[in-house]
Amino acid sequence: MIKALVCGAGGFIGSHLVRRLKNEGCWVRGADLKYPEFSKTAADEFLLLDLREEKNCRAAVRLGKSETFDEVYQLAADMGGMGFIHSAECEIMRNSALINIHMVDSAANAAVKRYFFSSSACVYRDMKPKEPELSEEEAYPALPDNEYGWEKLYTERLVMTYGRRHGLAARIARFQNCYGPEGTWQGGREKAPAALCRKIAQAEDGGTIEVWGKGTALRAYTYIDDMIEGIILLMHSDLENGVNIGRQEYVSVDELVQTIAAVAGKKIHMKHVAGPVGVKARNFRNDRITSIGWKSKCSLRDGIARTYPWIKAQVEANRDQASLS
Repeated sequence: MIKALVCGAGGFIGSHLVRRLKNEGCWVRGADLKYPEFSKTAADEFLLLDLREEKNCRAAVRLGKSETFDEVYQLAADMGGMGFIHSAECEIMRNSALINIHMVDSAANAAVKRYFFSSSACVYRDMKPKEPELSEEEAYPALPDNEYGWEKLYTERLVMTYGRRHGLAARIARFQNCYGPEGTWQGGREKAPAALCRKIAQAEDGGTIEVWGKGTALRAYTYIDDMIEGIILLMHSDLENGVNIGRQEYVSVDELVQTIAAVAGKKIHMKHVAGPVGVKARNFRNDRITSIGWKSKCSLRDGIARTYPWIKAQVEANRDQASLS
């Protein structure tokens, strides 16, 4: 039986990954500051640990005297949507770097066989709409748009170095925007799909919601099931260095709003307001991940059709609770 450690198992992608690994027959330990917010963890064992501290990373990878984890999935990070990324630069640089430095060092010293690191498309520079897609190698010369991207790029180098020095099979995924049920949907750390689903769920039919920026920024969004499939395939592949994982279905922010409104069955007006938007566009190639059999199966419309009802239910539950208090 494969023994796997998932760091960040209380988060959105991490909790879904734990569930998938259990379904694959693995024994799974989760580690995080918190339990999953919206469902009970599927992990065989869950350790509440602050992974910014070296001793806790050592504890997370420790099994029996003669045992070691076959796989470590490192997804723990201080992160959120664009609003959080722009307002918490110091926290992101410090907290995520501490986690990553201690975690890969602990895994290497524990003789872990395979190590996965969740990087981000934020390692790439700002791009113009319809600019040719970038390959993984074109992240250099490096010019990330934000400090979150710089920290991710540094950790990619860190993980690759430990892989070379310790014979650790290091696998690095550059995630595109990921969304789906059981993701953060309020509080300031939510990403665009969840934030807009919430706003539209709260709005009346024919109402108006605020949208940051001009609504023209282009993005592509990857449904959680597709992302998890990419993680599993990459971990068990021979692909080294950074690997892009993301659906190549580019839409503007305004088009994202229109897609959610159509799923909700509402007529929604948009009021564009000042706010952190990020890059104008970010387009990258998927040749490497598709070479090992990965393919995005869930369109944006289908993914929103699975996500919006869940967020709508959260909004209504919160509204009912507020009315009772």
